[in-house]
Amino acid sequence: MTASKPAPSPASLERAERQRLAAEEGARAMAEVERDAAAIRKNMERLRALREAREAKAATEDSATPAAAVKKKPRVKRIVR
Repeated sequence: MTASKPAPSPASLERAERQRLAAEEGARAMAEVERDAAAIRKNMERLRALREAREAKAATEDSATPAAAVKKKPRVKRIVR
């Protein structure tokens, strides 16, 4: 009593095709998202290196200038009428 499967209906075939296309499109979208994320991480790393170099340069320049050279202006109290 071996019963063979009936031939798939046209609706079933269409549904299977839609699912296959959706799976392929989803895989492409995920690959694109991962590629974009990698590009963003690479750019962030580049910008971080630039910022750290700029901060290091500023820190060495700040240590070279004496603290007495940097003076604040005295605060002036204003009378509001």
